[in-house]
Amino acid sequence: MNLKTITRLNPPIPRPATDHQLLIQAAAPAPESPLLVLSRRIADAGCNLVESRVATVGADVSVLLLAKGGWDAIAKLETALARVGHGDNLHIFSYRTQGRDQPSRLLPYMVEVVAADKPGVLVELIDFFARRAVSVEQMSSMRYQAMQTGADMFQAQITVGIPADTRIAELRDEFMELCDGLNLDAIMDPVKF
Repeated sequence: MNLKTITRLNPPIPRPATDHQLLIQAAAPAPESPLLVLSRRIADAGCNLVESRVATVGADVSVLLLAKGGWDAIAKLETALARVGHGDNLHIFSYRTQGRDQPSRLLPYMVEVVAADKPGVLVELIDFFARRAVSVEQMSSMRYQAMQTGADMFQAQITVGIPADTRIAELRDEFMELCDGLNLDAIMDPVKF
């Protein structure tokens, strides 16, 4: 059996009609959160909300949504978003995207860091992981004042994807050495579901 015969017997699998995706990012002042109005538009268009992230950042709410549906439902949603996005206090950005191929060889770990606030700490942490091909999957950071002393503090929570062939003990040792050098209090533990 030659290759052409195999190709004819096993044609490429077409994308399902519901496999179209739209990534939507919106920001608005906190009292006017766009979450409800956007999730309604997604449902009204006949799409499913497959992923969402909502965060209050400063005085605003940032919403990141991934909608999935047929091409016609996604087109209907795009039209609805164009009508919603005309307000002065609501900023919407959207584009069509594809589903992510889940890299099955990444191990999820949670990194938590607390330290006295100083410029460049987050850059050092991101650079550490980037140089080791460790992906930053989610990140949340903030600055605040310590209750007892009033000192300016920094806190970060980072979910990373570590390649399965990485020696975890070595990576953890290198990370803790970096944190000691920067005077950071940190932990790196596997994500527990």
